[in-house]
Amino acid sequence: MSGFVHLHVHSEYSLLDGAARIDKMVEQAAQLGMKSLALTDHGVMYGVVPFYKACVRHGIQPIIGCEAYLTTSAMKDRGTRQENPIYHLILLAKNEQGYRNLMKLCSLGHL
Repeated sequence: MSGFVHLHVHSEYSLLDGAARIDKMVEQAAQLGMKSLALTDHGVMYGVVPFYKACVRHGIQPIIGCEAYLTTSAMKDRGTRQENPIYHLILLAKNEQGYRNLMKLCSLGHL
């Protein structure tokens, strides 16, 4: 199990989709001998700081990410899901610049 890395993980910050508490999730990953773990909540990055701190406490390399929503319409277009379907895309930060880019994208998505 130590070579396996979960790259698509939701926490309690993924409303209506995630139930895993960050501390318990990271603790379980450490008990299983995992070296890394990603956090990819739906459209938000609220849990990144607690996730990062929990990973550091347990000796796990945190992988910061987000499950973004992709659509073919413009940001200003509002329509039904049938008119403008959305797709999910997992984005993972490679470095600090990637982390900053993820924060920008999440902020734009909320606007």
